[in-house]
Amino acid sequence: MENERKTIAVLGGTGAEGSGLALRWARAGHRIILGSRNPEKAAATVAELNKALVSGMASGIGSGGGCGGASVTGSGTVIWQDNKSAAEQADIVMLTVPYAAQRATVEEVASALSGKILIDATVPLVPPKVNRVQMPEGGSAVAAIQHLLGTSVRVVSAFQNVSAHHLKDLSHAVDCDVLICGDDPEAREVVVGLAADLGLRGIHAGPICNSAAVEAMTSVLISINMRYKTSATGIRVTGVPAQG
Repeated sequence: MENERKTIAVLGGTGAEGSGLALRWARAGHRIILGSRNPEKAAATVAELNKALVSGMASGIGSGGGCGGASVTGSGTVIWQDNKSAAEQADIVMLTVPYAAQRATVEEVASALSGKILIDATVPLVPPKVNRVQMPEGGSAVAAIQHLLGTSVRVVSAFQNVSAHHLKDLSHAVDCDVLICGDDPEAREVVVGLAADLGLRGIHAGPICNSAAVEAMTSVLISINMRYKTSATGIRVTGVPAQG
């Protein structure tokens, strides 16, 4: 499926995963606003991503499925704002900050989230033993955010198990499915479409409480990466039709 073009705020957008998602969504035509508290880093990241978009257009990367199979109708744009301004301007907000910054970031932008979808990719990793499952009290970092925000915000858990390693290489297909949890099926379906725009297959994985299993799986994948000396493991779900 293909979504209509959206304005997406990526909070934590200067990090590896956030900037990679931002680049691929912009390549699919969405308008991207990186949310950041660091103006210098944000400006540098925006310049890097826009340069990559221009380079990708010049080389034809992304058309005809070259961007991991995503449907491409022309690049969008990437700009940056502070977190709250980014969230206020966005149709959809994507959270890609470390677990330690999750709650504070959400509280900072909470007044801008009412009526919107918040996609949360938070994983409760506790350094230095990030390859061990260490779930928070209550069982799920993302479910706790849904409880914090209440029903006026549709929180969707997704993209925790997508390796950031190849996201910023537009010529490289990212080989995995995206497990999508949320209490609102329509909001989950929007995120299925956004996953498709990245060239990935989104899989409905049930209500927000099921996010606990998805979050925990990230530590399992980190353990696999360490054992097999790779950095790009992912999850594939078998027996599900192509459209998820």
